[in-house]
Amino acid sequence: MHEHDHSSTDCCPTSLGRRDLLRGAVVLGIGAAGATIAAPGVAAAAPAVPPSLAPDPEAPADAPPGAVAGVEVAAPTIASCAGWGAAAARGTIDAVAANPNKILIHHTASANVTDYSQAAGYQIARDIQQWHFANGWVDTGQHLTLSRGGYVMEGRHGSLSRLQSGSGTVVGAHAPGQNSQAIGIENQGTYTSATPPAQLWSRLVELCAYICDQYGIAPTQIYGHRDYTATACPGDVLYSMLPQLRSEVAAALSGTSWSVTVDNTSAGFSAGSSWLTSSFSGERYGADYRYATPAEVSDLATYSATIPSSGSYRVEAWFPGIDGYNASTPFIVYTGTGSSTIRVDQSTGGGTWLSLGTYAMTAGTRTVVAVSRWTQGTAYVVADAIRITRL
Repeated sequence: MHEHDHSSTDCCPTSLGRRDLLRGAVVLGIGAAGATIAAPGVAAAAPAVPPSLAPDPEAPADAPPGAVAGVEVAAPTIASCAGWGAAAARGTIDAVAANPNKILIHHTASANVTDYSQAAGYQIARDIQQWHFANGWVDTGQHLTLSRGGYVMEGRHGSLSRLQSGSGTVVGAHAPGQNSQAIGIENQGTYTSATPPAQLWSRLVELCAYICDQYGIAPTQIYGHRDYTATACPGDVLYSMLPQLRSEVAAALSGTSWSVTVDNTSAGFSAGSSWLTSSFSGERYGADYRYATPAEVSDLATYSATIPSSGSYRVEAWFPGIDGYNASTPFIVYTGTGSSTIRVDQSTGGGTWLSLGTYAMTAGTRTVVAVSRWTQGTAYVVADAIRITRL
């Protein structure tokens, strides 16, 4: 069997461990400061279905690829195979002159590590190559690899030079029937019930926009591995985020987008010692989140960001919604000229982006959102992630 016709349903071998909307947020009207948001309920994610042993399902019909109109997209930093220390390929890597017509999103099904360093990213690239050698493949199967820390690496030798030239591609080994047509991106981690870290997500948007721009691929042509192969990849959570990915890539290509996500592990987050750390809920954003007991004290968990220009911005919050968390958690939004307090019911409706409203903001670097402990009762208030998007 030729390497790129390999029919394995998993991207990584058993030595690693098997795979054990347009933005989905409901935008609610925000009135005066102090309004309460009752977050809408979110159905629990269905348990991951083991990959079927049946033949590959029929692939979805492709829309006409067409050229993507918009602005030139800046190239993200991508480490070459030489840059991350790849071994030489163990055979001939085929190439095709035709440009790819789609992007396929994968997850590595590896541990959701909290080492977000460049060194850790380069190590996962080396590990993947060795796992794929063990499959009998000539090289890394996917074209590009994205670490949990947001580092992008060339996967299969030759992928980067062709992407940069926007002409042709090497034949991968990431999805039977699509290896000469689709750019495969492996995202480090397992996203069956966990959400990708903020830095991985923002880099994935940039990377997909660049690929679309270079090859003339429409954002609607971004798919998950499971769309073409009987597999759980890229995990239920990441797969459910693909409509959001297509939307954000389209905005990036139009030149109108600006968005920043600040997680509780990001440099822009700050909280005192009263804010403890938990990874209890699978509805969390990233590896963990912060929680604290209500008290009538000035003790904020804050999110800082650089607002690039004065204008209208949507502010959203992500948190795990658990019965027993506070039903009236104060979120404070700072616009640069004032502030508004919005109370959020965190006892339900978690695991998605919830709009805190749209605000006229001034440019500058500052605290944009804070979560306060000053509320009633004993149920925990939670600070997880926020997202700010220019409209």
